[in-house]
Amino acid sequence: MPRLDDHLWRGPCAKGTKHRSHPRASARGLVAKAGEMINSSGSGPSLLAAHGALGTDPAHGPQSAGVGGQGSSSHVNSWHHHLVQRSLVLFSVGVVLALVLNLLQVQRNVTLFPDEVIATIFSSAWWVPPCCGTAAAVVGLLYPCIDSHLGEPHKFKREWASVMRCVAVFVGINHASAKLDFANNVQLSLTLAALSLGLWWTFDRSRSGLGLGITIAFLATLITQLLVYNGVYQYTSPDFLYIRSWLPCIFFSGGVTVGNIGRQLAMLTLEEQVD
Repeated sequence: MPRLDDHLWRGPCAKGTKHRSHPRASARGLVAKAGEMINSSGSGPSLLAAHGALGTDPAHGPQSAGVGGQGSSSHVNSWHHHLVQRSLVLFSVGVVLALVLNLLQVQRNVTLFPDEVIATIFSSAWWVPPCCGTAAAVVGLLYPCIDSHLGEPHKFKREWASVMRCVAVFVGINHASAKLDFANNVQLSLTLAALSLGLWWTFDRSRSGLGLGITIAFLATLITQLLVYNGVYQYTSPDFLYIRSWLPCIFFSGGVTVGNIGRQLAMLTLEEQVD
């Protein structure tokens, strides 16, 4: 039979043992949790290192990054390639039109160059074709850029047959300015102005085309006035300062024509990029 003193001695000892066992258990739990945290922290850098290894692996990371870089660079190169092609085509068109149309003006004695200049090829000054070709390239590239900037893509008669008819009408207007005989230059100017507006209405009908045509006609007329004033060449029977009054109409119709060519080339470039 247990004695009272045993009960008194054992009771507090047992309670103390229980109380001491709980701190030990909690300490063990803390140690286990700390170990888990250490293991997880150790595995984190390893995962990061593994991820970095995958990033540096030529079969994974750099290959995907290289594919993206190569895609963007190839797109830029393709854009520059098409831009150069369009510029060369427009420059060639400007040179050919300058040679043909200027020949008509010289043969009809509408435009007069110095004698030493007339002896050159196609009876034209050497600087006329390059200048006209450069202007054609600038105008032909500017038209689709203005269309995209204004958010008004040109969709009226977008086919090469319409562009060729526009070129034929432009050559006919220029030919009429040199061949037709009117009572005075005012009648000729009004007739060519009506024909030029008819060309715009038939083959363009866009606000950007009308605005650019008027701007091109103004700038080209101003440059021509300066050239004639400086004695580079001259016009017979000038009635608009130093030039003929119908010359802005020629510049307007020429701007519309070259602009349509530039738009058609830009549309072909877009179709090739989509394909």
